[in-house]
Amino acid sequence: MNTIPALLDHLVLATPDLAATVADFTRRTGVKPAPGGAHVGLGTRNHLVGLGGVSYLEIIGPDPEQCEPGAPGPFGVDALTGPRTITWAISPPDLDAAIAEARAHGYDPGPARPMSRRRPDGTLLRWRLTDGATAHPSGLVPFLIDWSESVHPTASGLPTVPLLSMSASSPAPEEIRPLLALLGTGLELTEGPAGITFTLDSPNGPVTFH
Repeated sequence: MNTIPALLDHLVLATPDLAATVADFTRRTGVKPAPGGAHVGLGTRNHLVGLGGVSYLEIIGPDPEQCEPGAPGPFGVDALTGPRTITWAISPPDLDAAIAEARAHGYDPGPARPMSRRRPDGTLLRWRLTDGATAHPSGLVPFLIDWSESVHPTASGLPTVPLLSMSASSPAPEEIRPLLALLGTGLELTEGPAGITFTLDSPNGPVTFH
């Protein structure tokens, strides 16, 4: 059984302390995430790890070099008490068509909005994405992303730890599965508290994150 969802672009591991979480990831896996860059004006920055192919892990947290943003940081990092796999993203072949198709069948993933960040080497990355937290606050239904204006993050030689599996639990998995099918992807779902789990094939052996 394939336990890696179709169209997976990236997983989002959010944390209130980016440096501590990156250090813990490095200790557990034996692989050090690469600095991704700052989200200027949002108060966050990230580190990245390739998961194999064109998928990657984003570790995101508050950026101490930025002033406090006027609104809560992305993915609720301001309210977290510890690291948590908060959500995930898929990259459909045609973002606008995927949004229109979902809306035609009763699910609105939200409009695509532009975002950007500058890599440590100065390269400016631009992309468009939907607001998954607004569309489905559980984080179990992925947000949609399109990198058409930039090279994909995995093309920059990220350190890689292959993704072995990804799964999730939900109090009502039967409500989530039709939305995943509508978006052209899937996620192994069991009944339980809402949450996402993934396992990496690290140099230190399989390592699981929640």
